[in-house]
Amino acid sequence: MKKFFVSVFVMVFSIFGMNAQELKSPNGNFKMIFALENDGTPTYQLFTKNKEIIKKSKLGLELQKDKKSLLNDFKLVNEVRNTFDETWKTVWGEETQIRNHYNEIALTLKQNETERQIIIRFRLFNDGLGFRYEFPEQKNLTYFVLKEERTEFAMTGDHTAFWIPGDYDTQEYDFTESKLTEIRKLFRGAVSENASQKQFSDTGVQTSLMLKTADGIYINIHEAALINYSCMHLNLDDKNLVFQSHLTPDAKGNKGHLQAPCVSPWRTIIASSDARDILASRMTLNLNEPCKIEDTSWIKPVKYIGVWWEMITGKSSWAYTDEIPSVQLGITDFTKAKPNGKHAANTKHVKEYIDFAAKHGFDAVLVEGWNEGWEDWFGHEKDYVFDFVTPYPDFDVKGIHEYAKSKGVKMIMHHETSGSTRNYERHLDKAFQFMNDNGYDAAKTGYVGNILPLGEHHYSQSILNHYQYVIEKAVDYKIMINAHEAVRPTGICRTYPNMIGNESARGTEFQAFGGSKANHTTLLPFTRLLGGPMDYTPGVFEMDIAKLNPNNNSHVNTTLANQLGLYVVMYSPLQMAADLPENYNRFLDAFQFIKDVPVEWSTSKYLEAEPGYYITIARKDKNSNNWFVGNSNGYNTRTSTVTLDFLEKGKKYEATIYADAADADYKTNPQAYKISKQKVTNKTKLQLKTAAGGGYAISIVEVK
Repeated sequence: MKKFFVSVFVMVFSIFGMNAQELKSPNGNFKMIFALENDGTPTYQLFTKNKEIIKKSKLGLELQKDKKSLLNDFKLVNEVRNTFDETWKTVWGEETQIRNHYNEIALTLKQNETERQIIIRFRLFNDGLGFRYEFPEQKNLTYFVLKEERTEFAMTGDHTAFWIPGDYDTQEYDFTESKLTEIRKLFRGAVSENASQKQFSDTGVQTSLMLKTADGIYINIHEAALINYSCMHLNLDDKNLVFQSHLTPDAKGNKGHLQAPCVSPWRTIIASSDARDILASRMTLNLNEPCKIEDTSWIKPVKYIGVWWEMITGKSSWAYTDEIPSVQLGITDFTKAKPNGKHAANTKHVKEYIDFAAKHGFDAVLVEGWNEGWEDWFGHEKDYVFDFVTPYPDFDVKGIHEYAKSKGVKMIMHHETSGSTRNYERHLDKAFQFMNDNGYDAAKTGYVGNILPLGEHHYSQSILNHYQYVIEKAVDYKIMINAHEAVRPTGICRTYPNMIGNESARGTEFQAFGGSKANHTTLLPFTRLLGGPMDYTPGVFEMDIAKLNPNNNSHVNTTLANQLGLYVVMYSPLQMAADLPENYNRFLDAFQFIKDVPVEWSTSKYLEAEPGYYITIARKDKNSNNWFVGNSNGYNTRTSTVTLDFLEKGKKYEATIYADAADADYKTNPQAYKISKQKVTNKTKLQLKTAAGGGYAISIVEVK
């Protein structure tokens, strides 16, 4: 690791003569200007290559039950400037090393009337700006409650936005592409049904928000290091084209309970005239603390299959019986109940999945619906819903563990909390010890439904603290966490890399709930994935859900080749082959790519990208010289042109190309694909036709 750090401290008195402070990125392409208005209101502006991309925007925080908020009447009393440059190694990631290089200015502001002090810290990277509020220890500001954070992001025009509705409880929406001024009229149509949801404004949107200006500048607004704070949304003043931060409230309507010394999360703005630079940015990770886990040897990327998709589609059931209308754990006797014959998590069936995993080289098998309580788990806002250790009569925990171990396959635990965070915490130690005792080293957690305690939201401060508690508690038991329905990630996986996966967006499961837009995965890498990997669960080969469940007429809105490409496009160290084994057996030649594609990478190259339209990414295997390329295409049929100049000069390779057939279409002919092989070098240029909702995948192996 290389590290370079320079600090300059400057005292600034109340008679400070300069009207503004300027900060430039290390390469000089970005410039940030900070200034205090006449009434002492902090403001900032952001420029890239001398073009303004964020107009003068106000900073500050409104306090609850306080005569004077932290909004104005400030004077600048000192500044500290730093330059920092390091290269750090990842435990897992899109590359093995990441450079963290920025210029920084920390400005201490003192409020005239109250004598309170806050620090606004700006870090300017070569790919964008991060800034946060810091509250030093002081007698005039100790315990305080946020009514709202008043950070602004003033737009320079009526940009094109790729947005999902602002919501306190879910991100599981399709994206809408529109002008900023069109958000209000399109908002209600963009809201789809979910198990738990709460919108706050007809112009409210969520981060990570992707924007494109009329002159071709891509801008992304998000946050990093979301710790002990509420999740930030953006509320648009559509007359003045100004976004203002909007924090998720708690049950009392408060936006945050803070105790100095403390800090806010970083507010981030990534920008470039090349969309590929947004995908390549590591600023979100760099704004998080370094890894706090001393020994990370137990944290292993995983490729897995699972007893899951058949329940999602309705072919099978999570519940063991249909006879019991109400379950009370410790009282209800499932041994006396009649099995419904649809329960998928039974010993015989799970062993079939283990056999398939062992035969095809998968690391692990996930099983959902193994534990008592699924008969009345949802919709009752029930506190004591699961105990996370008691299996149904037809699920032999120890026998399955021994069988999986004999086959060289790991088991992944499933912990659905039904939103009852306090119940999960009361059982957490016992549940993790149960995992240790039975050979499970990874858990998929779930938070479907309204949060308990009632009135709290999935993205409010105390519930975010719960998610963080689970991650940190899991370290004590050397357990990896894959959180579903939790808050969207903000780079915390750098600090706690045992957080190996998250959902927190509209995943593949929604293809069985009516379908997702065909361009959905051309947007997720620009939005959701900037904060960390997603357990998107790709690899569905049977697009007609009615063939699994005659009562479900949903359709998977992609081609089969697109599903293969997602293993490269949708980065995750935790990758699932989501479909049923019998569907893979029908397409074993295409299934070969899923078997071959790694989950650990040494480097990544972003070959072509346009949010909402197409993405092509190449990645090099961490453990070999093999490369893999993936493409996801939107609604428009196009020809993808890719130059393989990332390959090593002077070497020859064989490329196996899994592409859309000439007549492929996500609606009418999704399973039409072709597989071809050809010799390639770093001078080879490929041209591949991609269908509507299509894509391709390529494995490139060195010819010895």
